[in-house]
Amino acid sequence: MGAIRTDLAMESFEEHGKERLPGVEISSWEAEGVHVTEVKVSQGEGARLLGKAPGSYLTLELEDQARRAPESRRAMATLLGEELARLVPPGESDPVLVLGLGNRWVTPDALGPRTVERTLVTRHILREMPQAADERMGLVCAVAPGVLGVTGVETQEMVKGLISQLRPRCVIAVDALAARATDRMGYTIQLTDTGIQPGSGVGNHRSALTQETLGVKVLALGVPTVVYAATVARDALELLARNSGLEQGHEKALDALGDQIAGGELGEMIVTPREIDQLIEDVSAMLASGINQALHPGLSQSEIDTMM
Repeated sequence: MGAIRTDLAMESFEEHGKERLPGVEISSWEAEGVHVTEVKVSQGEGARLLGKAPGSYLTLELEDQARRAPESRRAMATLLGEELARLVPPGESDPVLVLGLGNRWVTPDALGPRTVERTLVTRHILREMPQAADERMGLVCAVAPGVLGVTGVETQEMVKGLISQLRPRCVIAVDALAARATDRMGYTIQLTDTGIQPGSGVGNHRSALTQETLGVKVLALGVPTVVYAATVARDALELLARNSGLEQGHEKALDALGDQIAGGELGEMIVTPREIDQLIEDVSAMLASGINQALHPGLSQSEIDTMM
């Protein structure tokens, strides 16, 4: 069946149906009940095959039965914090800028702004009240720049202005993603050092936020909140084929039918889970917890909660 658009490098790799691809290295392991997959994409062949920028793509996944357990989400946040801290460049005197990308008024796209609301920002405190400085706290600022259709300003233009004034050592961009598999919506986190192109998952390409365009390291952090209707149709066809015994000898016919659906108007429709409101609440809290742990490593979660 034809490829369905996805932001997840791991899914792009899986679409090829091979254990190895030239220019692509993949490894996986388990940590604290979280399944971790790292896809390393090299310049040239690897980037061309996956349609992804060269760099490292780390995916954290929770099993279905663990997703609603608070201890599982805490483990996910802790692991995310550890991996994020490893990627953030050192420099105590320079802030880290957290960007919440997306439209706060459209629930599936509100992940970035809601994560920013839960991020512990300290730059204003440490500047205005240096006596309150705590060596356990990092220098953090955060903003949700909105979307072009609301502000009339490209996100990249706005961020460049912020960077010229703030001179951060790193940008962490948080955005909602699109997945190829319905079971990866929510509680699948992708962390990459390649930056991000806002809106790419839903075909609404905006100017890229990368080290090349902004002049500082850009880490992209996201969770799938939508899939294409073509994905749902494909899953339904595969389920029907399995239950009816049609898989053997009918692969080409099923693929042709799936491609026909994906190529029509239905294929371009975007869908999201019924419980998306609660999903955004849970996932934004999990992402913010990981960010806070990475940028304020000396503070306990209870101290962070008190300051928030």
